[in-house]
Amino acid sequence: MQLEAGRSGAWASNFAWAVGRFLLIGAITFLGLLAVTFFIGRVIPIDPALAIVGDRAPAHVVERVREELGLNLPLYQQFFLYLKGILQGEFGNSVLTSNPVMTDIIRVFPATFELATLGTFIGAFVGVPLGVLAAVKRGTILDQIVRVIGLVGYSVPVFWLGLLGLVLFYAKLGWVSGPGRIDVVYEYTFTPITGLYLLDAILQNNWEVFRNIFSFIILPASVLGYFSLAYISRMTRSFMLNELEQEYIVAARAKGLSETRIIWAHALRNAAVPLLTVIVLSFANLLEGSVLTETIFSWPGLGSYITNSLQNADMNAVLGGTIIIGAVFIAINLLSDLLYRLLDPRTRAR
Repeated sequence: MQLEAGRSGAWASNFAWAVGRFLLIGAITFLGLLAVTFFIGRVIPIDPALAIVGDRAPAHVVERVREELGLNLPLYQQFFLYLKGILQGEFGNSVLTSNPVMTDIIRVFPATFELATLGTFIGAFVGVPLGVLAAVKRGTILDQIVRVIGLVGYSVPVFWLGLLGLVLFYAKLGWVSGPGRIDVVYEYTFTPITGLYLLDAILQNNWEVFRNIFSFIILPASVLGYFSLAYISRMTRSFMLNELEQEYIVAARAKGLSETRIIWAHALRNAAVPLLTVIVLSFANLLEGSVLTETIFSWPGLGSYITNSLQNADMNAVLGGTIIIGAVFIAINLLSDLLYRLLDPRTRAR
């Protein structure tokens, strides 16, 4: 018992040290992100003062706005003011909406989160079984088909796949709704609670609205899910091939266990820990890479918000949205590393 207690104490100490190290890495990475966005905002040929007051404003008005924004200060002082504002959650006001950028982000982020969540679920639900079958049928035509599916997912541009899906499933077949998030009939009668429309419809027991929302989200989520599927199926295949070569698999077969039980109850179970981190990272990638998908499907999420702001030189909104996406991506990456350490029994034995 003393040995077990010693191991548990050592594992807890190592895990606490790992948490501290990950937090430090995350803080340094986030500081680097802030530095990059700050210098991008200063390098691009857009005057923040002119973006606020307009090109026809008198020179003295422009100068006063520049002073209020701190643009006449030395660069290092501007950076510290910028850093202070970001850490306080102040990204400035959007030129397009006249709202604080953080208010706009809180409004549009749930749409992106919902889309990426459903896309990740579709990718995992289809990708994991495909990866398992490809590993079990290694070298067969089925394995080749799964690998081609993954290769296409890595190669085809998202805008091309999105447009193809709209033409086929919306314009030709009429199986799904077109661009947007909800039908205009329900837009002013449906009151969101969390901003996650599918969840809100369930909470309100409004299945008619749920079906309408689902008809809008399923196509863009499937497009994102296909790219997630390509990554997840490839990594599942790799993890399963590694597990199927282990000695415990040989021992299980020698005991007469069925191949189905060996594959799904033993090999996949041991591959689940690294696979979980892959799925989490896939979710982060979909959050980060949803800009084009949201633009194609007129999805009112953070990606569309950044795109519209960029087209209208609303740099506060562009940089604010970029920082939020980057911060979420960093946090999810750190979380996946911690989950791996927490769930992997091999780390407990060290």
